[in-house]
Amino acid sequence: MASSFVAGERLVRALGPGGELEPEKLPQKLRAELEAAVGKKHKGGDSPRGPQRLVSFRLIRDLHQHLRERGSTLYLHELLEGSEIHLPEVVKPPRNPELVARLEKIKIQLANEEYKRITRNVTCQDSRHGGTLGELGKQVRSVKALVITIFNFIVTVAAAFVCTYLGSQYIFTEMASRVLAAVIVASVVGLAELYVMVRAMEGELGEL
Repeated sequence: MASSFVAGERLVRALGPGGELEPEKLPQKLRAELEAAVGKKHKGGDSPRGPQRLVSFRLIRDLHQHLRERGSTLYLHELLEGSEIHLPEVVKPPRNPELVARLEKIKIQLANEEYKRITRNVTCQDSRHGGTLGELGKQVRSVKALVITIFNFIVTVAAAFVCTYLGSQYIFTEMASRVLAAVIVASVVGLAELYVMVRAMEGELGEL
């Protein structure tokens, strides 16, 4: 926090011999402190002007009070022309090694928790995708088995019809009788095949 001014050349000349403050008859103590302040140079840190003359706020207040009591025509802002508020260099306190180590540990812990959360979501998504693909494959296999069963049913019925039609020529001479016989045999074979299909489907549904 600022507590002093960097004295400008105007204030330094005013305190010198024959300066503007000489007629104001400053108290001996106040003059001595002001002359000591402007005569002592302090290191200015990063200031390009090098050492600086620092005058505390208390001395400036005392000087202002004296000028007001005397009814002087010399104003304080005139004396402070060219002066600047001195801002001391802020010294950063050293970091606590234990606190730094604790913060690093917390950062690593948070990073691990974030990694686990991300990988958990990926695992869940992979499981859902795997389940969906498995169900799709199962449905495809079921449709494939159904198509094969229907194809076998048609082939079996057609084969029974053809065999009966061709074999009945030795029994029946008329085509209508041969066709009728073939239809009857194909129907019986189809019903039997259909019965077997229904029982097989019931068994599969029971397993599900």
